Amino acid sequence: MRIRSRLALSLALALAAPAAFANQDIDKVNGSITVEAGQQAGDLGTVNGSIKVGSQARTGDAETVNGSITLAENVQAGGLSTVNGSIRVAARARLDDGVETVNGGVFIDRGGSVRGDIETVNGAIGLVDTDVSGGLATVNGDVTVGAGSHVKGGLHYAKPSSTSWFTTRQRDPRVIIGPNAVVDGPLVFERKVTLYVHSTAKTGPITGATAVRFEGTTPPAQ
Repeated sequence: MRIRSRLALSLALALAAPAAFANQDIDKVNGSITVEAGQQAGDLGTVNGSIKVGSQARTGDAETVNGSITLAENVQAGGLSTVNGSIRVAARARLDDGVETVNGGVFIDRGGSVRGDIETVNGAIGLVDTDVSGGLATVNGDVTVGAGSHVKGGLHYAKPSSTSWFTTRQRDPRVIIGPNAVVDGPLVFERKVTLYVHSTAKTGPITGATAVRFEGTTPPAQ
């Protein structure tokens, strides 16, 4: 009887443990963070390391300084932020806050949802069939609002300044609003860009750039 009681208690603790620790934060200084597929965690933070979240996992905010952030399919997370690193989000992910990077690109795949803004300084922004409740903002990065995407808060290119982060870009940024894409709100360009807007796309008022209309799946080569 005593052995059976101990086994029952051990089983109960094992079953309860994931729920008890599921939403704990994970903080590091040097080292990467991995949340396995189907797992739950709280906020994720590291300084020198990447962050990877497996498919169907749930987490809070994910932040790093020197490292990339990668989310697999069907992930639910908070905001994503890095300074020196890229952010890649696979299909059907839901982000409950914004996405931000300085020196690194942002790509969000089909069926994605972002409840906030997407901001970079020197990194490209790429969306495919993604819904963004906020706007897009960058200084030097290319932007592609890909087929079927909907950006509700407009698009803003800030003017580069002498205090901007260093960039080796030698050409003007390239902006593409793709087939059946929608950008609500103003598109404001405080610097020179090359802007392509598909004939089936819809945008708000454009200031500071002249849109070049195109047909087909891709704009003309530069």
